[in-house]
Amino acid sequence: MLLSQASSQGFARKEAASSRPLSVSEAMHLAKHALESLTITLIGEVSEVNAKPGYKAVYFTVKDAGASLPCMMWLNRYSQSGVRLSVGQRVELTGRFTLYAPKGRMNFDVSSVSIAGEGDLRRRVAELAKSLEKEGLMSPARKRPVGRIYEHVGLVTSPRGDAVHDVMRTMRRRFPVTRISLAGVAVEGDRAPAGMIEAIDACIRAGCEVVLLVRGGGSFEDLMPFNDEALARAIAACPVPIVTGIGHEPDTSIADMVADVRASTPTAAAERVTPDVDALVRDIASRRTAMEKAVERCLAQAETSLGHYASRPVFKDPGLLFATDFMTVDMLHERLSRALPASLEKDKSALETSAMRLKHCGQSMVGVFDHALALRAARLHDLSPLAVLSRGYAMASDTAGRVVSSVGAVSPGERIDVSLSDGVLRCTIDDIAATRAAE
Repeated sequence: MLLSQASSQGFARKEAASSRPLSVSEAMHLAKHALESLTITLIGEVSEVNAKPGYKAVYFTVKDAGASLPCMMWLNRYSQSGVRLSVGQRVELTGRFTLYAPKGRMNFDVSSVSIAGEGDLRRRVAELAKSLEKEGLMSPARKRPVGRIYEHVGLVTSPRGDAVHDVMRTMRRRFPVTRISLAGVAVEGDRAPAGMIEAIDACIRAGCEVVLLVRGGGSFEDLMPFNDEALARAIAACPVPIVTGIGHEPDTSIADMVADVRASTPTAAAERVTPDVDALVRDIASRRTAMEKAVERCLAQAETSLGHYASRPVFKDPGLLFATDFMTVDMLHERLSRALPASLEKDKSALETSAMRLKHCGQSMVGVFDHALALRAARLHDLSPLAVLSRGYAMASDTAGRVVSSVGAVSPGERIDVSLSDGVLRCTIDDIAATRAAE
C-alpha cells in the first residue's frame, strides 16, 4: 500500500511539474490511475442496499461516524460470498477505489465481503473441517448410499421457518405415501447443535429410514451451529443416511461435508429422498409393458419349441422310444433261458464229483485217526488209576481229596477214604505202622 501511494505521488508530482495545464479528462485519468492502483480492506456499517433483479452488480453504501462510501460488487462475486447484505450490518470489505470519469463519481469496487469478525469464524471452521477430514469423516467410502423411495422420513429443522413447509409440501406433492416424523428444534444459537443431535437420536428411535437436516438461508454466523464438531460426529455415527439441505447453493457447512448427501436447498433435500409420483407411475407402466412383451416373447419361443418337439416321431409313437431296448431285453432273455439250465447241469455234475472225492478223502482220513485214537485210548486205560484199582489195589485220600502217598501225611484219629474198584471205604486211623524203608 505504501509503495502504491509513493508511485502515485511521484506520478502526480511529475505531472504538476509540467508547465502545461491538464484537461479534465487527463486530470480524471490521473486520479483514476492513482485510486485503482490501491487495494485496501475496510470495515463499516451498511446504510443502503440496492440489489434489483436484472442488475449485473449489487450497489450499497457503508458508513462510519465521519464518512460514507458508495460501493458496488459484481453479482457473481456477491453470490459466491454467501453474504446477504442488509441495512445495519457491520461488514468487512476488500477492494479498490474506482472513478467513473464521465460523471466524476467515485465508487469502491468490492472483491470480497464478509460479516465483520467472520474471518476468524471461517478460519476456525476451516481448521475443524481439515481435522475431521483427516479422521475420515468426510471420506466418500464412509458415506451410506441414499435411495429414492422411503416409507418413513425424519425431518430435523425449525418448526417455525420456511424450510419445514417447503420440505413437507414437496414431499406431499412428489410422494404423498411417505410418513414424516418432524423433530422441531432451534437451528440458531449456542444450544442449537445439542438440540439437533437430540432430534437426530429421536428420529432413529422412531424408526426413520433416512433423516433430513435442513434450514433456510442466512449469514455465515447464522449457519455456525451446523459447523459444530459434536453435530458433525453425530451425523457420521448415525446408523441411517442423513441428507442435508442447509441455506442456499453457495452455503457449505461442516454438516454438509459429513452428511451422506448434501442438497443445495431444503426443497432439493426433500426431492432427493422422494420420487416424483408421476415419473414413478410412468416408469412402472413402462416396466410393465416391457415385462408383458418379454413374457409374450418367451411364450412364443416356448410354443415354437414345443411344436418342434411334438412333431418328432418319438412323441407321436412313444413305443419307438423303447423299441430297441425291448428287442435287446428279449434277446438277452432268450440267451439266459438257454444258458441257465446248461450251467445248472454242469454245476450239479461238478458238485457230485466233489462230494464223492470229499467222501473218499474223509474215509481215508478217519481210518488213520481211528487207529491213532485206539492206541491213545489203550494207553490212557493202562495209565488210569481205575485200571490199577481193578487189579486189587486201593487208593487212600484225606478229607480234602488229596492222595495219601505216605504214612507221614496223616495222623491217628483222622478220617480217610479208601477207594476200591467197586466203591469207597470211609475209615478212621487208629494207629500208624511205618515200614523200615519209610523209617
